[in-house]
Amino acid sequence: MTELVSIVTPMFNSEKYIKDAINSVISQEYKNWEMIIIDDGSKDKSQEIVRKFILKDNRIKLFIQEQNSGVVAARNKGISQAQGRYLAFLDSDDMWHPKKLSMQVELMNREDVAFCFSSYEIMRDNGQLSGKIIKVPKTVNYHQLLRGNIIGCLTVLIDQQKISSIKMPNIRHEDYATWLSILNTYNLTAYGLNKPLAYYRRAENSLSSNKLKTIRWSWNIFKKHLNMGNLESSYRIAIFAITVAKKYLYASMTKA
Repeated sequence: MTELVSIVTPMFNSEKYIKDAINSVISQEYKNWEMIIIDDGSKDKSQEIVRKFILKDNRIKLFIQEQNSGVVAARNKGISQAQGRYLAFLDSDDMWHPKKLSMQVELMNREDVAFCFSSYEIMRDNGQLSGKIIKVPKTVNYHQLLRGNIIGCLTVLIDQQKISSIKMPNIRHEDYATWLSILNTYNLTAYGLNKPLAYYRRAENSLSSNKLKTIRWSWNIFKKHLNMGNLESSYRIAIFAITVAKKYLYASMTKA
């Protein structure tokens, strides 16, 4: 029997995109899943759309937070409700390839892997694929991940029998901080599947502002979350900045 996968989806005023996200889960080749949608105080028709799906598919579950508490609180609420052996994340404006779960679960079973991630493709706001694929290495450990976050949250699959008590910290770039903590605490190597199994929606004008924010947020992770000293934090952020610069230089050269 296949093991249950719990998919955590935070949602806030997502009526424009949530249908696509849910349909990409329903279309999965791997069928033993539950989709835990945490509505974070939406004021639009997001809840109404989700309830229509629930009437047709009881694998979809809706939890409501009356007050908007942010994506971290929503994800942690979803994690606390997860019943599956495997844990995955899909934001309400992103989508998955139909073979996403089946290919990752197969890899995890074959290689006895606790933490898996994959490549993903950038999707424009209108849902059109850009042709730009964020590729990933076969493996990454804690020290390698300190150079920059190459693990897209929407691609992650975690075995909760091997990694327990997952809780994202209430800081910016919370997913990066979570992956670092997991790999360090459990002395793990994460396995990458270099196939674009997810689609990340990004506004066309968000590139330059995100670079600066990412560097600033990463400094906070090194200094406060990982308790590094000023010297080590400075060294790490310099390496991180170089990695980010190379990444976006490559992106500008290969942009579709």
